[in-house]
Amino acid sequence: MFGLSIDHIVILLLAGLFILGPERLPEAAHWVAQALKRARGFAAGAKAQLEAEIGPEYQELRKPLQELQSLRMGSPRAAVTRYLLDGTPPAPRPASTPPPVPLRANERPPVDPDAT
Repeated sequence: MFGLSIDHIVILLLAGLFILGPERLPEAAHWVAQALKRARGFAAGAKAQLEAEIGPEYQELRKPLQELQSLRMGSPRAAVTRYLLDGTPPAPRPASTPPPVPLRANERPPVDPDAT
């Protein structure tokens, strides 16, 4: 959920050890664990209450959120393919155009009046 790596956890534990000291660190870790457990309980209770009050429409409300979550986890190319191209991959690109030729000394670049 938060994306903490082992390095981040070790840094947090070391910071807690220096700030709280070895005597109070286990007590603080226990308090944090209990607070997280209570927060999860509140979230689960709120979700159950929403499901009970809204009924079957709750799942319909969750579909856009699940789609957003899948977009967040996927790549932009996969999202465009899925939503704009109906799941079919785009056609391969034709051969690339040749690189531009550098201008000679005192030569003005070409101007396209329709493009400006």
